[in-house]
Amino acid sequence: MKTILYATDYSQNSVAALRLAHLMTKKFNAKLFVMHVFDIPVTLSTVSISHIKKEKRLMIENHSKLKKFCTEHLGDTWEGGNINFLVEEDVSVVQGVLEKATKLEVDLIVVGTKGTSTIKEFLMGSATTALIKKAPCAVLAVPAMSSPENFKTMVYATDFEQADIFAINRLVEIAKKFNSKISIVHISTSREYAGDQQMEWFKEMLNQKVTYDKMEFDLILDDDIFEGLNRYLEKSNASLLAMLERKDNSFSQKFLQTDMINKMVSGITIPLISFNIGGL
Repeated sequence: MKTILYATDYSQNSVAALRLAHLMTKKFNAKLFVMHVFDIPVTLSTVSISHIKKEKRLMIENHSKLKKFCTEHLGDTWEGGNINFLVEEDVSVVQGVLEKATKLEVDLIVVGTKGTSTIKEFLMGSATTALIKKAPCAVLAVPAMSSPENFKTMVYATDFEQADIFAINRLVEIAKKFNSKISIVHISTSREYAGDQQMEWFKEMLNQKVTYDKMEFDLILDDDIFEGLNRYLEKSNASLLAMLERKDNSFSQKFLQTDMINKMVSGITIPLISFNIGGL
């Protein structure tokens, strides 16, 4: 991992994400881009010269504000590090972040989320979902209340996709930096055929492609996908949830289309990393 892009709206919800982005930058000796996207509403009476002057002023103000934000929440530890500040004007925050991520060829986008959301809301939040679906790289969404400094256990939720192997390989790169255990789990319903056999096939295939001695596998039987996953996260004391985003066939998309979508589960307070198959 060489380049990380962290996007902020200066809110308290994005502080934990900043700290984790900075920590991962140090772990990987990577380059960190700290970014803010703003918008200047354009009206029919807007004069182009005035707009340009306002844009330039806001660029300068936000550049200064980004530095102040980092100092406030990182102390002086970021100074002298490989950190760059980006300020962009765009009517869409998501589009602004995606364009910059593509141009800079970043390996990871880090954003903050509210820490009181349920798994359903966590996966369906408009900005987070848009980034996960469209990003050319992995996206790490960090709840405001998470304490990401100690990744003891990372949970990867698999649906036995072959692309999972590539995503898990990327997760292993991160796990090695934190000396983390990786628990690979599949939530199997009563309607699923031979989940245990599929797990054995997947385990054998994965072990041929990925080498990491701190991996374990679990097959959970539960007809309520969200609650089953949530209970597993709590039981395993997970500190990170990882998934694969694959158009029309991802873990999150499959489960969001189930009848249990309206069921609420207890709040998720750990970071979620989504590996986009287009960025693998």
